[in-house]
Amino acid sequence: MNTTSSSVFAISNIRLFILFRVLFNARFYYPVFSILFLDFGLSLSQFAILNAVWAATIVLCEIPSGAMADSIGRRNLLVFAACLMVLEIALWAFVPRGNPTLLFWVFVLNRILSGMAEAAASGADEALAYDSLQEQGKSQDWGRVLERQIQCQSAGFVIAMTLGGILYDPDLLQRLFNLVGLSITITSETTLRLPIYLTLVSAVLVLLTTLGMREVQTAQQAATTEDRPTLRSTFLLIWQAGRWIFKTPFVLAVMLFGLLGDSVVRMLLTMSSQYYRVIEIPAALFGVIGSLVALLGFVVPGLARRLSEHRSPGFNLMITAGLILVGLTGLCFVWPWYGLLPAMLLFSCMYLISFFLSTYLNQATSSRQRATVLSFKGLFLNLGYGGIGLLYALLLTFLNRQVSIQHPELLEESLKNQVFAASLPWFVGYFLCLLLLLILVFARPGSRQKGPTNAGPQ
Repeated sequence: MNTTSSSVFAISNIRLFILFRVLFNARFYYPVFSILFLDFGLSLSQFAILNAVWAATIVLCEIPSGAMADSIGRRNLLVFAACLMVLEIALWAFVPRGNPTLLFWVFVLNRILSGMAEAAASGADEALAYDSLQEQGKSQDWGRVLERQIQCQSAGFVIAMTLGGILYDPDLLQRLFNLVGLSITITSETTLRLPIYLTLVSAVLVLLTTLGMREVQTAQQAATTEDRPTLRSTFLLIWQAGRWIFKTPFVLAVMLFGLLGDSVVRMLLTMSSQYYRVIEIPAALFGVIGSLVALLGFVVPGLARRLSEHRSPGFNLMITAGLILVGLTGLCFVWPWYGLLPAMLLFSCMYLISFFLSTYLNQATSSRQRATVLSFKGLFLNLGYGGIGLLYALLLTFLNRQVSIQHPELLEESLKNQVFAASLPWFVGYFLCLLLLLILVFARPGSRQKGPTNAGPQ
């Protein structure tokens, strides 16, 4: 088993795929993401607009980018994604702060480039790595590759979270410099761009990583790519893959489960700092907790791999759903400090969802349209996240009005905490109702399918 494992990681594309995922996703500004935009001089409403622009760009570009990867090559699209990342971070690193209007529109361009890079990388990297395994007759080892990739990505995330938080704190950095005897004065202006400069270095490394990758063309692809790719053939690829997904109950069920689970967990992960505040966790520990969440990536993928090897997809997805429900229910009690336990359980489910979706969709999909189908997965997840975001915004508006009427004496900060705590039980009802609907639809005799058939779109 060790010989097999080592031979898998001896494949150059597999090593570069893991390195790409680590460098592309571990960005040093993540621990201060929202306040970084505000410190640059943007307002909260502008920040919300920028997030909407980013999400809309991904949704619009997700599927076409996957089809382009299947048409012109996965490696080519990854190089394109890396170039976009370099441009995206360079804009942020060197934009002047004097003109608020210019600053906002530069950030709009930044978010568009970022969304395009995310969409271009989504699906193409996985498809290239999986096909590299398949070329060597080792596709059964995809679970081991995925486990190692998540572990390495978690390590990178811990480093980025820790280092990014330290570099952005002028007081902490000043104390560290004083401790080692350096007479350098550190201000917030000095530290404002440090996490961005480090991310720019990572972006250049991402570009070098993609340039080192090798395109893999299977026999099936060679038989269907004799002619030069055209816009018509790209959209035909999108149509064929989409039609196959909706005609294949197993694949559609996996994607819809991913949409539901990912959207709920990711929304609460986005709001995690607010939850920590409600359960009386000091703000100084938020970054530490973020690193602990990342460390779960060293444990959960191994469990997921063993489950995928010995249990059916239905069993594994239901186990994941049960853990999500337990975590959501635990959050509702908002226990001071002890509330971290259900939060850790809930956030660990992100690793399970990611692992199972990647495993089952790659197994079920043919190589010719793998990147396109995986891009549909990305589209499903982002639509789910965007949809629940809109619903949650409406819920918060409703609850804010209700709590304000019931407790007019509450100050603004206390009101926010009360409204957030009141919103948590709604997640349980939302997830449970949609999960039962999924089970009812796909548990019908005509919709059953035991698992991947490797039939894929032809």
